[in-house]
Amino acid sequence: MRADDIGCGSVPRMRDNGLLMEDYLNAAETAARAAGEMLRQNFPKPLRVNSTTAHDIKLEIDVQTQQLITDSLLQKFPDHALYGEEGIVGDQSSAHQWVVDPLDGTVNYFYRIPHFCVSIALRLEGKVVVGVIYDPMRDEMWSVRRGERPTLNGIEFRVSDRTELSQCVISVGLAKTSETIDTNLPLLQEMIHRVRKCRILGSAALDMAYVACGRFDAYIEKGISLWDIAAGWILVESAGGKVELQPRPDMKDKYSIIASNGRIDLGL
Repeated sequence: MRADDIGCGSVPRMRDNGLLMEDYLNAAETAARAAGEMLRQNFPKPLRVNSTTAHDIKLEIDVQTQQLITDSLLQKFPDHALYGEEGIVGDQSSAHQWVVDPLDGTVNYFYRIPHFCVSIALRLEGKVVVGVIYDPMRDEMWSVRRGERPTLNGIEFRVSDRTELSQCVISVGLAKTSETIDTNLPLLQEMIHRVRKCRILGSAALDMAYVACGRFDAYIEKGISLWDIAAGWILVESAGGKVELQPRPDMKDKYSIIASNGRIDLGL
């Protein structure tokens, strides 16, 4: 999947086969809330581990949550496709493709750290037109449809207006493999001396949401997947920020990303 296939550029129509973008946004919010409720209810319960690596964990609840989202969306829109962390459904060349991370922050979830979210985006003809990120533990819903201002629990927001890097708080992701950790560590070492604070919180989607609403001034990672950042991408850009995304030629379906308020010079 190419970077130009996942753009957030203009979309020629806001009505699609008799449906408004509002219909798609409402469907995404409904699915995200249902998935978030499942995650919240299971948060204190024993969890079944499907697989582990040195720096990552896959849980049965990841799969169950994506299935809930898939059922919710594709029952409403049966001709759509879904591209998710836990698998794909439907014809991926469809004009409508839902991009889903059912549980972004799985390691946090497993260790009972209440910092994780559900991320859902819709691509129409290759452009992201709807984005929703839901944090069920704080009951915070970031949402946007193309061409409108994003909202957090119904209240519009914008990126921060900070311009001095020394006053900024940024997130630097370390990803999940030794290769991506080795790539990101020098970046963290460089940035931690230039900004007020660096944060590593373990959820790329929430990092993007935090940039969008001004809690963070930038998020940087060199080895991220589309489902982690698709919804956050449209949120950041709709809030007045800037997102730079480049494919990693050495890592299949991975990207380097810089999301910022668009006012700071990161020197990268």
